[in-house]
Amino acid sequence: MKAGISSPIVALAGNRPAWEAGAGTAELVRVAQTADRLGFEFMTCGDHVAVPPGLPRGERFYDPLATFSFLAGRTRRLRFLPYVLVLPFYHPLEIAKRYGTLDHLSGGRLVLGFGVGNLKEEFDMLGVPFADRGPRADDALRALRAALSGRVVSYEGPYYAFRDMVVDPHAVQSRVPMWIGGHSERALRRAVTLGDGWAPAPQSFRGPTPELMRRMLDRHDLPEGFDVLLTPGERLDPVGDPGRVHEIIATAAEAGATQLNLTVRHESLAHYLEQLEAFAETAGLESGPRGDL
Repeated sequence: MKAGISSPIVALAGNRPAWEAGAGTAELVRVAQTADRLGFEFMTCGDHVAVPPGLPRGERFYDPLATFSFLAGRTRRLRFLPYVLVLPFYHPLEIAKRYGTLDHLSGGRLVLGFGVGNLKEEFDMLGVPFADRGPRADDALRALRAALSGRVVSYEGPYYAFRDMVVDPHAVQSRVPMWIGGHSERALRRAVTLGDGWAPAPQSFRGPTPELMRRMLDRHDLPEGFDVLLTPGERLDPVGDPGRVHEIIATAAEAGATQLNLTVRHESLAHYLEQLEAFAETAGLESGPRGDL
């Protein structure tokens, strides 16, 4: 079981610990470098351009591309997972160029998380059609697979088309992992047919329970190497209750998950880093070089 961190600081809702509100660059770098050193697989960052005031999920959302580009130069093995990019907001070649450059500069440490989006006010503000966002996203995923890792790329689809276009630089991974968000059966089908993994929402945001995840996965013939991300429905306390860490890892494995998205109880930056240390020791995470710092 691999584990990444649901990053603090980069998104802020009313239920976050108070220290995060005043945190900034120095604290975020310490979190990333600690996760990098301890052997965590990835860190996350959400994707919203502008949101209505008082949105229950929060009002602060760091931009994932800017955030990850900044942190790539300060880490050596940690992967970067936008969880999730709202795919209809972007032309596929925008993502191929911008995030492909991040993959290039980071030495192949990108995992792309995608969703179709559900905040209609944001779609309307950006002038993006909302009603057909599902089929538009499907076409974008096919276009991205054609464009992400090549220099001269072509694609022809119902929403997007390009021929013999040069994308330089581009992703250095021959197949950038694409994990599909969403908790519905339709989202899982999209992940199985067009992606490399399924990254449903946390249980706190209507994501599936481990039992439901297992039932849903059992209805599909999963491709080899297919990843499944589970975000536990609770904040863990590895320092105070390491036994619960073992229970959650076992539950995630039984559910079919291959990756755990960790959230922990914490009251300060020091407490958060202490929890990461304790989880890594309890879970037996192994650090190792993926590139030079």
